[in-house]
Amino acid sequence: MRYFKLFSGLAAGLLLTGQTLAQGPTPAQLAKSEELAQWALGQHLGYEIVESLTTEVGPRLAGTEAEERARNWAVAKLKKLGFKNVRVEYFDLPVWERGLERAEILEPYPQPLVIIGLGGSTSTGHQGVEGDVVGYPSLAALRAAEADELKGKIAYIGEVMTRTQDGSGYGVAGQKRREAAYVAKEKGAVAVLIRSVGTTSNRFAHTGQMRRVTSQPIPDGVPAAALAAPDADQLERILDSGETVRIHFLLTPESRPAGRSGNVIAEIPGKKKPEEIVLLGAHLDSWDMATGAVDDGAGVGIVVAAAKHLMDETKRPDRTVRVVLFGAEEVGLVGGKAYVEAHKDELAQHVIASESDFGAGRIWRFETRAGEGRIEAAQALGHGVKKLGAAPGGNTASGGPDLLFMRQAGVPVVTLKQNGWDYFDLHHTPNDTLDKIDPDDLAHNVAAWLSFVYLAANTGEYYR
Repeated sequence: MRYFKLFSGLAAGLLLTGQTLAQGPTPAQLAKSEELAQWALGQHLGYEIVESLTTEVGPRLAGTEAEERARNWAVAKLKKLGFKNVRVEYFDLPVWERGLERAEILEPYPQPLVIIGLGGSTSTGHQGVEGDVVGYPSLAALRAAEADELKGKIAYIGEVMTRTQDGSGYGVAGQKRREAAYVAKEKGAVAVLIRSVGTTSNRFAHTGQMRRVTSQPIPDGVPAAALAAPDADQLERILDSGETVRIHFLLTPESRPAGRSGNVIAEIPGKKKPEEIVLLGAHLDSWDMATGAVDDGAGVGIVVAAAKHLMDETKRPDRTVRVVLFGAEEVGLVGGKAYVEAHKDELAQHVIASESDFGAGRIWRFETRAGEGRIEAAQALGHGVKKLGAAPGGNTASGGPDLLFMRQAGVPVVTLKQNGWDYFDLHHTPNDTLDKIDPDDLAHNVAAWLSFVYLAANTGEYYR
């Protein structure tokens, strides 16, 4: 009897920590997760949400009036759908907005070039700059250039991005976008052009942030822009012929030190363990040249629809489901960092989190990042996802860009990996519009997310 009492007391203490003696999904719950997923395949609420956002708001650049309209849209939409505790958590950030953008080859073969300024670029002034072009095959080659090799000239980096299903080529190719302006300045250049960080051969240039916006001032680089891939090919052909190429380059962006963004939050309060949170995220902002349907209107539609279906098609979940539409992701995960700072005292109650931010392609893999001894339990959350055709992945999930700081703070995450084979054809271009989304593919995403969140919010398991 004494041993029984001792064990009972120990078990109670362990249960209070919420870390052991947890209960995984029951056979009935696993069956329900499959049933919900199959039902959701025939629903199109996710697409309707993306259509509403991209039509009624349009582009949503961080810190601007357009992003404010997106927050107002989100608050109204979430309240109308029946979510509770809908609110905005505001934060300040520096704001960058593009101006005039133009480039042309002056010599030896005069012709215009399709460019787009990179986020955070400095201005050339309204007269623009002019200079001979020096080409480099990679950022590393530019770094290795002699100190004065580029004095008074325009640098060009031609490195091509590799197309992959999981988007793994982006990390390598993106380095030149983030650093070229600063390295070129060190070498004495007056401006820099890069081949677009993208995989399309269409004549669209891809924008994107250089260094992340932070509370600390970012040093100025030289004016920087991306070239559409066919224009990059054209420039390289002329350079390879041995001709001297002279370019006129105009960029007139403006920066201001303070603007406002915010994270929009909504909840389905839990009935048994309301203090425990399952977080679903997407980012609300977009770049300014298109309506941001794929990046990340699709994610907004997926997580909001999945949570709404959970609310309507099941009883109130045991745990609280929190939907977070992050602000200012594109300029450096500012909303993700602000969320962690605002909720640092309750991060221990975040049971698991995941973000949808890779377009609308179908889910093909379910990945986890759980604590030692918890991987099998976390993988069980993907039961219904796998029934939809997804393969089990490893335990190195990122969870999504905005969850970086949350993950670093110890919150377990999963990734419902989407097919991104053509994602970087559209990413950060004027071509990121609603017509690129297949409603059935989006419904497949919603079905997978609904299955996952149902299990995460209704089982007693923990994943740290």
